[in-house]
Amino acid sequence: MPKLLKILLAIAAVLVVLFFVFKNWTKSHSPGTSTELTSGDLSVKVTYCQPAVKGRVIFGELVPYDQVWRTGANEATLINFSRDVDFAGASVPAGEYTLWTIPTPGDWTIILNKQTGQWGTNYSEEDDLIRVEVPAEQTSESREMFTISMSLGTEDEVIMNLNWDKTSVDVPIK
Repeated sequence: MPKLLKILLAIAAVLVVLFFVFKNWTKSHSPGTSTELTSGDLSVKVTYCQPAVKGRVIFGELVPYDQVWRTGANEATLINFSRDVDFAGASVPAGEYTLWTIPTPGDWTIILNKQTGQWGTNYSEEDDLIRVEVPAEQTSESREMFTISMSLGTEDEVIMNLNWDKTSVDVPIK
């Protein structure tokens, strides 16, 4: 085997190892988790990573206002619908999407994007399926870890809640 090929293979092997070390290191600081809820014939599943406050100012500083945020940490957050849904007033076909947000002090823009499998900083507006606005609420209690939870609303409605620090956002899904 030529010397140059051996060097290139060694470099490639080192890069692959470094990628997996980096991925595991970031997951140790922002662990991966998922939440799922079924109501009638609708199942909604969200897979994401949980960053922590760690004494930082979150919204407006760590997560700038008026800019697209990956809605979690590490890989882009995934959301899956078992059937066609009404997502905060917008029609969305069944399937898997990435979930992005644009936080502001008032309303948040919630984005479902058709591109999946990317790292959370690789956002392409061209692949947006929908953008909807929902109100953000300031809470008195602070939540250390970013959390996405789901609860049952009325008439087979699922409420997806995004909660971090002292901010809470509810997204209705029917």
